[in-house]
Amino acid sequence: MSQNTPHPAAKPDMRRQLLATARRLGEQAAQAALDRTEQDDPTFSTRAYEFIVSYVRDHGPVPGEAVTLAARCAGIKPAKDDRAFGAVYAKALRDGAIRVVDSTNRVRGHGSAGGKVYGPV
Repeated sequence: MSQNTPHPAAKPDMRRQLLATARRLGEQAAQAALDRTEQDDPTFSTRAYEFIVSYVRDHGPVPGEAVTLAARCAGIKPAKDDRAFGAVYAKALRDGAIRVVDSTNRVRGHGSAGGKVYGPV
């Protein structure tokens, strides 16, 4: 590849495909973490969903990391992997119970971009 030729991942069609694949893999990882969590605690999804929706309604707009940490402080904790919360957020978004209102840097991600700020509907 010459210096003037863009990397294949920089091409818009390829970038869309890569992002779609990354999103799908993230969804699968979140679901796998949730499945593992529910083997230990079958009530996790319901408790986490109710907590997330009510917390966002009462405190939003609020970063997702703050909601997750508040849930953990309230005793709603996955046994092994906080990624289990991801599938719960996704369901709440699909259901229209919460919405993404902004983005923010992630505290637990060492300041990296990609954190979501949730608000009530």
